[in-house]
Amino acid sequence: MDLSSILKPEAVKVVSEASSKKRLFQRLGEIAESTYSIDGMQAAEALMERESLGPTGVGHGIALPHARLLDASEVTGVFFRLERALDFGAVDRQPVDLVFALFAPENSGVEHLKALALISRTMRDADVCAKLRANDNPMTLHTVLTEGEAPQAA
Repeated sequence: MDLSSILKPEAVKVVSEASSKKRLFQRLGEIAESTYSIDGMQAAEALMERESLGPTGVGHGIALPHARLLDASEVTGVFFRLERALDFGAVDRQPVDLVFALFAPENSGVEHLKALALISRTMRDADVCAKLRANDNPMTLHTVLTEGEAPQAA
């Protein structure tokens, strides 16, 4: 599994305004729907339900919201770089500006966990995060997220 198989270039966005977590989750659902044909409303509701168990803000300005969905056929992701950081209830109390949402089939089992671990490892890389924060072009952001995998695949 690699990020390029989870994250399509059109699922990477720079978002200028997200007034709340709920609105952010709605936007993530909209992109999941247009990119992966997942029910956007169901995706947003599933993210909110998961968030009610505990915040997915992992610190250092990063959030990894995730949900399992009945109508998802494969593990997929949506990445947002927020121009204005949003309070996410993160463990370090820092607002979030990098959001990588993961959607998985209801019965995905270990694949969901492997994808979440891969995303977490990628987002813990300070160089990757610095590059993500320094760029406004969604194609560049997609490349930054997926480029680190090439040496491992060779």
